[in-house]
Amino acid sequence: MRPAPSTAAHRAAAAPHTHRVAVLAYDGMAPFELGVVVEVFGLARPELDERTRGWYSLDVCAEVPAAPLAAVGGFVLQASHGLDVLARADTVIVPGQPVDRPVSPPLVDALRDAHARGARIVSICSGAFALAAAGLLDDRAAATHWRYAATLQERHPRVRVDPEVLYVDDGDVLTSAGSAAGIDLCLHLVRRDHGAEIANHVARRLVVAPHREGGQAQFIEQPMAAGRGAGEDAIARTMDWALERIAQPLPLEQLAAQAHLSPRSFTRHFRRATGTSPTRWLLDQRVRASLALLEGSDLAVEHVGDQVGIPSPAAFRRHFARAMGVSPAGYRRAFRAREAA
Repeated sequence: MRPAPSTAAHRAAAAPHTHRVAVLAYDGMAPFELGVVVEVFGLARPELDERTRGWYSLDVCAEVPAAPLAAVGGFVLQASHGLDVLARADTVIVPGQPVDRPVSPPLVDALRDAHARGARIVSICSGAFALAAAGLLDDRAAATHWRYAATLQERHPRVRVDPEVLYVDDGDVLTSAGSAAGIDLCLHLVRRDHGAEIANHVARRLVVAPHREGGQAQFIEQPMAAGRGAGEDAIARTMDWALERIAQPLPLEQLAAQAHLSPRSFTRHFRRATGTSPTRWLLDQRVRASLALLEGSDLAVEHVGDQVGIPSPAAFRRHFARAMGVSPAGYRRAFRAREAA
C-alpha cells in the first residue's frame, strides 16, 4: 500500500488550522475502510484551498508503530505512528474490528483519553465494538453492520443500537454501518466541516452519490423477488429524472407514470430498492438541495424552500429540522460561524 499523501512535510506546509485525523490500522484488517479514510482525508486537494480555509492531515496509526500488519488479500501494511497520535487528533476513526476478539486495553484507554480531551470519535462498521468497549456509546444511539447489530446490543446493553440506519451522528461520537456506509459517514464529516458544496466536490472525485437515502434494511438478506431487476432499473431512472426537476411539483402519480408502474407497484419497488418511501426520499433530496442555497446565498430562509420544491415556509422548516436536526436559519448561522472561525 502506497504511503498516504498527507505526510509530515505536507502537514508542515498546511495552514495552522488544518484538522488532524487519525485512523487505526491493525493486524488482519480488510483494507477497504482504511482506504476510504485515506481517500477522503489523506489526499491533498489544492483545488479547494481557497474555499476550505485549509484541509485535513491524516495519520495512520497502530498499537505497535512500524510493525508489519497482515491485511486481508495477502499483503502487509505498516503504520508510522502509534496510539500516541490519538492525543493530538481532532478526529479519531476506528475501522471495522474483529468481533471475535476483545478490544485491547491500550486502545480502550487511548479512545477514552481522546474523547475526554474533546476529539471527535468515529467508527466504521464493527469499529463500533471498540467505541462501546471504551464506554463511549453508553446511552447513545449507534450504528454498526446489520449482521453485528444483535451482538453489539447483547454485549453492550446500554447502547441503543439502530440496525437500520447507514450512520448515526451523535455530535462528538459518530458510528456507521457496513463498509460502504463508511463513505457516507466520511462525506457527512466533510459536509459538517466544510459545507455541502465541498462535500459534493469530494463525492464527485470519488464518483459516488454525495448522500444516499434509505437505510440498511435494503441490504439485509431476503429472498429475491421475480422481476426485481427490471423494476429497480425503472426506479433508478425515475430518481434521476426527479432530481433534474427537484423544484417542480412531483406527485406520486407522476413519478409512477414516469416508471411505467402503478402508484402502488412503484411505491413497493421504490421501498425495496431504497429502504424508504418515494415521498420521504423526495423531501430529503429537496432538503439536501437547499443546503447550498443556505450556505452560499443570502436568499431569505422563507424563500429557500420554494426554490427546491417546498413552497410552504412552515413545511420547509419542519422537514429541514427533521432531516438535519436544526432549523434552516440555525444551519445557516452555524455554517457561517464555522466559516468565520
